[in-house]
Amino acid sequence: MGEIVNRRVRELDPLPTPAQVLATLPLSDKARRLIIESREEVRSVLMGRDDRLLVIVGPCSIHDPHAALDYAHRLSSVRRELEDDLLIVMRVYFEKPRTTIGWKGLINDPDLDGTHKINKGLLLARQTLLDVLDAGVAAATEFLEPTSPQYLADAVTWGAIGARNTQSQVHRQLASGLSMPVGFKNASDGDVSVAVDSVLTAAQQHTFFGIDHRGRASAVETLGNPDCHVVLRGSTSGPNYDEESVRNALRIIERKLGTVRIASRGVIIDASHGNSGKDDIEQARVVRALAQRIAHNEKGISGIMMESFIRGGNQQAAPLEQLEYGKSVTDKCISWEVTDDLLHELATAVRERRACVTAAGE
Repeated sequence: MGEIVNRRVRELDPLPTPAQVLATLPLSDKARRLIIESREEVRSVLMGRDDRLLVIVGPCSIHDPHAALDYAHRLSSVRRELEDDLLIVMRVYFEKPRTTIGWKGLINDPDLDGTHKINKGLLLARQTLLDVLDAGVAAATEFLEPTSPQYLADAVTWGAIGARNTQSQVHRQLASGLSMPVGFKNASDGDVSVAVDSVLTAAQQHTFFGIDHRGRASAVETLGNPDCHVVLRGSTSGPNYDEESVRNALRIIERKLGTVRIASRGVIIDASHGNSGKDDIEQARVVRALAQRIAHNEKGISGIMMESFIRGGNQQAAPLEQLEYGKSVTDKCISWEVTDDLLHELATAVRERRACVTAAGE
């Protein structure tokens, strides 16, 4: 058999089963309550029953769990202060999609040195999620491949499917079985239609290959996820957060979804990536522009995403002891000080929007 299978596989290193990892690192009662409550709050915002703005904010990717928890404690304080106006969920991303090659994230390479200790990375990622939750902050993450959710999804309030995977049948099927709202980003070329197709597909029932909590190969049968929605993240040719782009996206959503039972007909706008050229200074400008539009009661914007960390900008990935504390090793992030200002500006915008609605008798 060695002559015809696994000829390009160097090693098959067994991992603990999801059940073993969840038993070793279980959710606390506090974390469980936070997840249940925050998932329902996100659904309510997406459906328009809650007039707050959903804000998904945090590092582009987690490389230092200590710095991530430091950030979570800062965010927790602001989250409580602004909870009447903003529903804040922290980005806690562990899997980094690459255009070609590069550091693939904490799960794949926790020591940032090319040793790829996935056994260690899985446990470290889950512990980081638990620590963030126990700090009082709900968590969001991107699901890059179909196995990791069995280890992490119970601790996640909001999930994302990235631009590179939004057309993937595997990811649409995965989202159909996830227990939280999931945002599909427009394709990297800017095509919004494929993200809407993903929302429609993920709302349906599916049967596909997967694993269960004991790590056994299984035929997974899902009920469909009505809480999926579109994320506008710009494209390789430019941004799509302007008013006309948002209106166009809303038109596509209405045309394609029709009477399908979907929670949200609005969009979340990602201020990073193609909408700011992955530049932290420009990203802050985008958020401020969106705040002004929200204050004037522009329709259809359910939430905003920001990439933010303790220190602004980014640095090259390297072993942790060689890195500047609290600075991204992937995309450029907005500094904490600027993030704090932006969150308060967004909260003010939501209050001004409420005043507009009241004045208009809506």
